[in-house]
Formats: sequence, structure tokens, C-alpha cells
Amino acid sequence: MTASPTTPTVVLVHGAWADGSSWQRVIPLLLAAHVPVMAVQNPTTSLADDVAATARTLATVAGPVVLVGHSWGGAVITQAGNDPKVKALVYVAAFAPKAGETVGDQVGRHEAPPALGKIIDDGAGFLTLSAAGWIEDVAQDLPETEARVLCATQPPLAASTFGDKVEQAA
Repeated sequence: MTASPTTPTVVLVHGAWADGSSWQRVIPLLLAAHVPVMAVQNPTTSLADDVAATARTLATVAGPVVLVGHSWGGAVITQAGNDPKVKALVYVAAFAPKAGETVGDQVGRHEAPPALGKIIDDGAGFLTLSAAGWIEDVAQDLPETEARVLCATQPPLAASTFGDKVEQAA
């Protein structure tokens, strides 16, 4: 069985301190169900940069798209979801800022996730998540070795992203 031409392509958008490989357990399930799937590789340098990277991925898809965002990726899909190919947005434990709102605004209105207390600031404008943050708060349900691999391979997040406003929410 193959996907029909009208089967939407699922485009997966990772969160902060992650990359497209963070969807490695989801992608095989979608492929087994004959659902076309792509994972975006966002630079995590700004909301605008991540939206642009997501838009480049969307431009390669011929048909309809279901855009899925995890964590920080929710802010990205909120803005990138304005593409006419996007037929649905799926938020997986994700931020969903309104137009004019930032992820920082959303964090400020609620109790901060425990991992945010375990961030390492490099002093040059970029943040990473400590091993304790990965093991105890983000990947606590994975084998510890797998959590440590995620920690070791995480890209830094520009601290300024928490202040980037969604310009136009989908």
C-alpha cells in the first residue's frame, strides 16, 4: 500500500535543544502507515530563522501538509502554519503563542517547566540544557544512555528566541 496523492505529508518541527532526529521514534511509525514524513532541521537561532527553515522544507512538499511542532517548535509552526499547503497544526507539549506574543510571555504566565531551571548560559548569548535537565526532566522516560546522547548532541538555543514575537499566528 502506498500513500495516495492526497495523503498529507507530515512535517515534524523539533523543539529547543534538539534536531530533526528527535523524531526518530515517530518517523518509522508514520512510514509504516505509508504516511509521507519529513523532519525540519531548525537552526534555533531565532524564531524568524526557524520559520524560514520550516518554510524551505514546506516548499519541497507538493501536496497538503500536517505541520507538527514539539515544545519550541510549537511557536515555529504557529507562524509557519500560514503557508496555504498547511491543512492542520498539531502541538505536542508545545508552545502556541498568539500574534504579538512570545514564548517568554507564555512561560511567564505559568509555572516554568523544571528543565528551565537547569539551563547553562554560555555567556555569549546561547543556552544549553544540562545533563540533569535532560535525564530528570526532558527525557526521563528514556534509557539514561539515550538521554545522555540527546544532551551530547543538542544544538545551543539563542537566548534571544524567548523574546521573539510571533508576527502572524496561523
